[in-house]
Order: sequence, then C-alpha cells, then structure tokens
Amino acid sequence: MKKKSCETTEKSVKEEILKQCTVGRMATIDENGYPYIVPLNYVYWQGKIYFHCAHEGEKIANISRDSRVCFEVDIPLAYLDTGFFPENTVPSGVTQFYNSVIIRGKATIVTDLQEKIDALNALVVAHEPGVKITKITSELPAVKGCKVVAISIESMTGKQNLAQSKPEHMKEALASYLEKRGLGRDAEAAKLITGKE
Repeated sequence: MKKKSCETTEKSVKEEILKQCTVGRMATIDENGYPYIVPLNYVYWQGKIYFHCAHEGEKIANISRDSRVCFEVDIPLAYLDTGFFPENTVPSGVTQFYNSVIIRGKATIVTDLQEKIDALNALVVAHEPGVKITKITSELPAVKGCKVVAISIESMTGKQNLAQSKPEHMKEALASYLEKRGLGRDAEAAKLITGKE
C-alpha cells in the first residue's frame, strides 16, 4: 500500500467495516481474461463472505472456471469541499474521507445444505437487523432456487482516510467544519477524525 498512513492493520477494524456494509463489489476473471465486477448483497459471517445468486450467470461461470476473486467494500463518509479552504488558494486538499476493505480469496459454491441455510439466515439478519424474521428452512422453494457462494479470505487489507497524517489542530478544524456543514455523514466523519464521541 503506497500511503501507509491510511492503512488499517487491525483485523477488528476491518471486520467492523465489513459488518457495517451490506453491498460489496466482487471482481472475477472472464473467459477472455478481463475483470468482471458486480455489486452484491453479502454478509460477513464465520470469517467468510457469503452471497446468494441465480444458478446460472456470468459470475457463476467465471467462478466455476477460476475461483480467484477480489472483493471490495467502502463507506464514503464526507467529501471535503472547496468551502473549507481560504479564498484565492488552490484547493489541492479536497478529498474524500472513507473506510474501505479489499479481500483477495477463492469463491466456491456452497454444497452443504446446512451451511447454505445458515448463510442465507445470516444474510437476512445482516440486512434486516432488529426485525423478527421467520427462519429459512430447507423446505422453502427459495433455498433450491438459488446458489450460495462463499469467499474464503486469503488476504484482507483495509484503508481509511480520516486525516490520520494531519496535526491535531487541523483535525479539530476539519471536524468543526464538517459539523457545521452538516451534510450526510459529516457528523460521523467528524467524530472519527477527532476520535471523540
């Protein structure tokens, strides 16, 4: 990783990012050697990435031919715009604050029925937290009607831009600006930048 100051090395932080996200992007290799990227609803469960899909399609064909995949998630927090910078300056510091994780691994179709059912239940719980849901069982037609794929993780890197390399007074100024601006996830970004609740 080129910008070491942005690297996230703690596994727990990377896992928390994976748990917060519900949509990731998976790259497979197509029959002509080109990368093929698709967005996926997923769950990080039991140390793997799980998703469900149709029985046939380009990603299944690609995985069947070559199981190597790359999987990425990100949480865009706040865009630091030109409003932060004094007038008549070149705003070369405009940037995006974010969290992200990139995984390299092998994707395989889950053949064990209990693992498939458990993964589908974990997927529903991850996407509908706090909602009382009837558990998925093997009798449901939807279980036979889909495939479940597991990505076994071979390497996982994390990256964050939370103004880590900036001095404390600059972090305070950035956080103050974002709190006053009040867009989208500005308040969350401000807390993460300063480390204050």
